[in-house]
Amino acid sequence: MYVMPTYRLTLEYEGTDWYGWQIQPDRPTVQQAIQDALKTVLRLDDVLVVGSGRTDAGVHATGQIAHVALGIGNTTDVFRLKGALNGVLPPTIAVRDIAPAPDDFHARYCAVSRRYEYALTSEPVALLRRHVWHLRPAPDVDLMTQAAQDLVGTHDFSSFCRTQAETPSRVCTISDAVFRAQARPGLWTFCIEADRFLHGMVRSIVGTLVDIGHGRRPPGAIPDILAQRDRRAASRSAPARGLTLVDVRYPTDTAPNRGSARSKTAPQR
Repeated sequence: MYVMPTYRLTLEYEGTDWYGWQIQPDRPTVQQAIQDALKTVLRLDDVLVVGSGRTDAGVHATGQIAHVALGIGNTTDVFRLKGALNGVLPPTIAVRDIAPAPDDFHARYCAVSRRYEYALTSEPVALLRRHVWHLRPAPDVDLMTQAAQDLVGTHDFSSFCRTQAETPSRVCTISDAVFRAQARPGLWTFCIEADRFLHGMVRSIVGTLVDIGHGRRPPGAIPDILAQRDRRAASRSAPARGLTLVDVRYPTDTAPNRGSARSKTAPQR
């Protein structure tokens, strides 16, 4: 029985003008754009691209992973395919890499962890305005850092999940949750890594941590919010524009992307 070769794609996109990853009727999405590009380049009638996760409208990515099965033979020139796709894709989407993958590779189900970064600033910005949440006044990042440690571990994150999400289990394991000060004064990045994320989870976490940083919630609020398992217990979600999917890891990966090498682990105010 012939099995179509599977290819792994590493994708980057500026999410401002896209309605998220997943295909939606009458709205531009990243998944649809990639599939249309493949059909154009390879002259296919139909193709399915599966992503590692469904980023929301306005969310960006530098390390989204997807897979696609293509009946075009094992000798496909992936370098030429990458160039051809980037030649027809909109400028806000880029294919960073294409590589053959095992036949049983699945971008979503084979992933062992995902890493997001959320950018916040207390100073006016121009070039970064579509990629950061501008906060006034500046939050207490020391308090936010302290509170973020209560997220680490295995918990039921129902309080940080959109109520309409149809996820049977809302238990996730967070392995890292830390704020890093960037070289630019007043700019921080919240880095969070977990085995899985629920719909709207990172943005609701960031919104809650910012409320702690602004003194609207106590530093020790996270355990109680988790225990309630009620979305109303947490704060409003942070804006989508500050969120970026930066890395998806798989069992065979050896050198995961860890974002900016210039970041510092100590918060700066």
